[in-house]
Amino acid sequence: MRVLLTGHQGYLGTVMAPVLTAAGHQVTGLDSGLFADCVLGTQPDDPPTIAADLRDVTVDQLAGFDAVIHLAALSNDPLGSLEPDITYEINHHASTRLARLAKEAGVGRFLYASTCSVYGAGGENLVNEDAPLRPVTPYAESKVRVEDDLVELADGDFSPVFLRNATAFGFSPRLRADIVVNNLVGHAVLTGVVRVLSDGTPWRPLVHAADIAAAFAGMLDAPREAVHARAFNVGTEQNNLRVSEVAEAVVTAVPGAELLITGEAGNDPRSYRVDFSRIRAALPGFDCQWSVPAGARELVTAYREHGLTQEAFDRRFTRLAWLRQRGDNGSVNAALRPVGVG
Repeated sequence: MRVLLTGHQGYLGTVMAPVLTAAGHQVTGLDSGLFADCVLGTQPDDPPTIAADLRDVTVDQLAGFDAVIHLAALSNDPLGSLEPDITYEINHHASTRLARLAKEAGVGRFLYASTCSVYGAGGENLVNEDAPLRPVTPYAESKVRVEDDLVELADGDFSPVFLRNATAFGFSPRLRADIVVNNLVGHAVLTGVVRVLSDGTPWRPLVHAADIAAAFAGMLDAPREAVHARAFNVGTEQNNLRVSEVAEAVVTAVPGAELLITGEAGNDPRSYRVDFSRIRAALPGFDCQWSVPAGARELVTAYREHGLTQEAFDRRFTRLAWLRQRGDNGSVNAALRPVGVG
């Protein structure tokens, strides 16, 4: 297929692009470059790129593609809470607009990167794709709204699919340090301390970036009748872990690291365990390959080999801090548009 991958210069897109290419697809990326320089190690080889802000995409730019994989978003709960209007503008309105234009351009399949965060305060029981949605952040709420809009756009020619990714972890050349496993491993390597600010009891479903890429690649080839206008949780039940269990896996991966569960942040309402059986039924042979302990060990090795520093960890690989820096130096404006793009 000819595939347009939005957000290809982000954390997940940088892992996904070569997976899609290896599967035989012709990949073009679309990205504004907000996080293109957030690289740890060797600069990635990007596919051919359309440099554009998601809010400015035209129908002509979408012509000729068989499928769109839509990853681009402001993927950070603190950022979404700080700038909820911009979060909804990009994550909701621009995403729905992209889908409408893709449909107009004759794109057949639209794979949308949603999130298991839509379950919010899901509780102790496993939740599947038919469970009530209880988003508790602007980021998660924006994902729910786009899913609803895509259902309305679905028809015989335009087939959207919603992939609700668990919380990602694992190494990507364009690193994110503000997601739980990556963050805890970074603190352990750099400071020798794994500090958990909650009481450690909330549940989190977790999935490696490479397993997310494999799920999207599989969905490109899945029979239409099995996936059309349906939601699929992406992950594995084995990676439904309490935050304290994640922290313990990190301590094991960094011998000598100290675990501190302080509870100073109070109770976290985001707690949910997720059922992933639907995607295994739709994609025979698919299952996640990465456990959290294996991902933690991978990160330890990568952080040490590439010489991760505290400054880079805090400023380059933390989304909110990076955007504040770019705003301060004038390379991003108040609307979070890179200066000179769009």
